[in-house]
Amino acid sequence: MSGSGTITRRSLIAGALLSGLGSKALAQGFAGLGESTGGFGAVVPGKTFSFPGDHGPHPKFRIEWWYVTANLVDSGGTAYGAQWTLFRQAVAAGGPPEGWANQQIWMGHAAVTRADTHRYAQTFARGGVGQAGVETTPFHAWIDAWEMRGRDATDDNTIAPLDLSAAGTDFSYTLRLDAERPLVLQGDGGYSRKSLREQASYYYSQPYYQVKGSIVIDDKPAEVTGQAWLDREWSSQPLAPDQSGWDWLSLHLAGGDKLMLYRMRQTDGQHYGSGKWFARDGSTTLLATSDITMTPQIFTEIEGRRIPTAWRITIPRLAFAIDCAPLNPRSWMGTSFPYWEGPISFGGSHTGLGYLEMTGY
Repeated sequence: MSGSGTITRRSLIAGALLSGLGSKALAQGFAGLGESTGGFGAVVPGKTFSFPGDHGPHPKFRIEWWYVTANLVDSGGTAYGAQWTLFRQAVAAGGPPEGWANQQIWMGHAAVTRADTHRYAQTFARGGVGQAGVETTPFHAWIDAWEMRGRDATDDNTIAPLDLSAAGTDFSYTLRLDAERPLVLQGDGGYSRKSLREQASYYYSQPYYQVKGSIVIDDKPAEVTGQAWLDREWSSQPLAPDQSGWDWLSLHLAGGDKLMLYRMRQTDGQHYGSGKWFARDGSTTLLATSDITMTPQIFTEIEGRRIPTAWRITIPRLAFAIDCAPLNPRSWMGTSFPYWEGPISFGGSHTGLGYLEMTGY
């Protein structure tokens, strides 16, 4: 869809699936943010990650996602963004039975962005019936016809190469993702805190993808190249009850370094921040709330919401000070659980490209 309010068979099915989440989960998002974690798996420090096993689903935890964002350009210099996301949500704790008794709901989001347009699509599936899922050997994540599929030569430590594809009513893309460097653990060895309390996730990324492929908008194809970022994250309670959402960035610096940043917005204004710098030489720097200042500069009115679409970000200890601008300030994902997600560029002490995601506005 691209913002259309047309009622379709798919939207009716989605409504039936969402009814199983309950009104509180609907109000707080697909993840049931801020709810009790009773019966679900706990995120604790010290996990040993294992691949390819951790590339697959973790049904004992409430929520997880496989998330790719790509900054792309065609031969004429036109910039594009592409997003491919698969979410898994457990509607009840306990083992996942087979068939229609399965307790997992899957949701897919796909989008393409250009300076003059933003297109998105959404799809839902019930677990246990083969309509969506993730397999590790060979790697294959899918929902309906949307796929993230490993090739015969896919390396578990780089999770590459991959073929990525999705389509909406007025767009589609087919991309090939390659990486020579291994994936990276976010937070403290993959343990990513989301507050000063017990909120946390297991979180790793592949920020080193090189991309080539094609994007089609309104039946007009464009060959594109660029870079992409994969996030893998799972949790049972990513937000505290007094947190309203997050502002998250993945940044590809022109010099080859990578930077992930987020702030979890708290109702008292004492936002919790975190991030990690991945230097080109392989060294890393973990960032705390006190290290990061994220200041909105420009707001965009979208569907009655005031969205901060341009930011100034400073990290004094790293001599880092940039201004971020969106490729398209109206990169609104008007899905069942709406949020802003789109490609950005930045300049200042460092230059580069990236993606910005903002939820809870």
